[in-house]
Order: sequence, then structure tokens, then C-alpha cells
Amino acid sequence: MLRFIIKRVLLGIAALIAVTLITFYLMNLIPGGPFLSEKSLAPEVLAAMNAKYGLNKPLHQQYFTWVTDLLRGDLGVSFKMQKNRPVLTIIKEMFPTSVKVGSFAVLWATLFGVALGSFAAYRRGRLADSVLRVVTTMGVVVPAFVTASILLVVISGNLPKIFPSIVDRHAPWHAYILPCFTLGLNPMCNIARYSRAAMLDALSQEYIRTAYSKGLSVRAIIFKHALRNALIPVISYVGPMIAYVLTGGFVVETVFSIPGLGRYFVQSVQNRDYPVIMGTAVFLAFFIILMTFIVDILYKLIDPRIDITEEAN
Repeated sequence: MLRFIIKRVLLGIAALIAVTLITFYLMNLIPGGPFLSEKSLAPEVLAAMNAKYGLNKPLHQQYFTWVTDLLRGDLGVSFKMQKNRPVLTIIKEMFPTSVKVGSFAVLWATLFGVALGSFAAYRRGRLADSVLRVVTTMGVVVPAFVTASILLVVISGNLPKIFPSIVDRHAPWHAYILPCFTLGLNPMCNIARYSRAAMLDALSQEYIRTAYSKGLSVRAIIFKHALRNALIPVISYVGPMIAYVLTGGFVVETVFSIPGLGRYFVQSVQNRDYPVIMGTAVFLAFFIILMTFIVDILYKLIDPRIDITEEAN
């Protein structure tokens, strides 16, 4: 176990370094800069501002300086959007809103996805199974911005007081229904598909036939025996999915004007606010790596037959 943990931690660190390198250099390859959009900015003023924030140095020196500050827990300060405010403070301020939306999206997506997938597997080949497969396929292929736009026009347009098109931090709970539904729809459909496939595999095993022969009830066979093994591949998807959803769906937060981390990240890219871009990218990457690591540990807890020490080799 210890060897497995050490290996995964080292792989996680390597992945995090790769994310920072790719994000940093791609960010600087985009034409323009954080101060070029300023109106009537004299060349000497532009040079002074670049020098103040170290943007006049070679890219490798800028990257090394950023990494050094990161190791001290300093993600830098915002260049434009909230000028001179620490990026870490901005993330702490924006992230709770994303967590609020993401938590409800994760909850309903997981519960409904597992339930619908298990039900479809149990009713394999029947009308309910066919309908659910069509619905989940559409939910996977339809982009989130299309779903969000349809909901805004059809529902928010007719019921603006119950389902407003703009959701702020002080909005009532029912204002979050449409964003949470939109954010959780694609994960729910994926979970349902994974659950169905895994449940079909579990129901075809010998121990399930043995349980039937012993006269156990269908409820006991499904929930006590089959579902436990069927959850293993589902958890491999749920872990990274939680990290993505909790950090906020960029599209959903932008469409519904939710003041979360995802929407702020999109705005930072548009404004070339480099420290905010880097800080958010690192935060998201770290969260995904952490959730993947936790999922690997959960494998062993759910199914003791899995030997993660052998996996590490």
C-alpha cells in the first residue's frame, strides 16, 4: 500500500508540473497581453507595467519565478480584473459558489445515474431499457451550452421569477435548479451508461445465479450483491467528474451568469489575466489528481479482491 501511495503521489506531482508547463507556454503563445487592451497606453507606461509584473523577462525566468512563488503558497496577484488582489483570495471567494452548484449537480447525477442504469440493466431488452438508452445517449452528445440555452428560452423565459436567467450569490434555492440540472445532465447520463454495462456484467456472474437458486429476493440480489461490484467502474468515472463539477462548469456558469470560479476563469482568459489563469488551472489540476488518487484507494475498500500493490508494479 505504501509503495502504491508513493508512486501515485510522484505521478501526481509529475502531472501537475506538466499542466503548469503546458498552460504557461500556451497562455503566452496567444497574441496580445494583459495591458494591450488599455486605451491610449503610452509605450513607456506599457513597458513600466510589464516590468512591474515581470512580463519583460524571458518566459523561462517568468515560469521559474512563478513556480518559486507557488511553492511558498503565493499564486500571484490579478493584473486586471481585480487589480493587485491575491489570486488565492479570489479562488477562495469564488470557489464556494461553484461548490454550491456542483454539489447538488453531483448528488442528483450520481443517485439518478446509478438508479436508472441499474433499472435499465434489470429491464434489459424491454421498452424502458430502450427509452433510457436513447435518453442517455442524447444527454451525452448534446453540449451543455445547448441544454442551457434551451432551458433559458423555454423555462426561464416563461417563469422568470421561479427560474431566473441570472443567478447571483443571494438567489433563492430554486434559482439554482436549472444550472444544477444542466451541469449534472451529462455526468448523469454517463453514470447511467456505466452503471448499466457494469450491472449487466454483474448479473451474468455465477454468484448471482447462485443467489437466485437460494431464493433470495430480487431487491437483495440487486442491492446487496450485484450493485456493490457494479459500482467499481462507476467510481472510476465519478472521482474525476466530482473534481470537474465542483470547480464549476465553465459553460453553465457563464450562461447563467453565476459568479463562480468557472465563469471567472473564462473572463480571465478573455482579459489575459495570467496569474488568475495559472492559479485556476493549477487548482483544477490538483483537484482532479486528488480525486483520482482517492478513487484508487476506494477501489480496495469496495472490493478487497483488488490488489493495488500489484497494480503499482
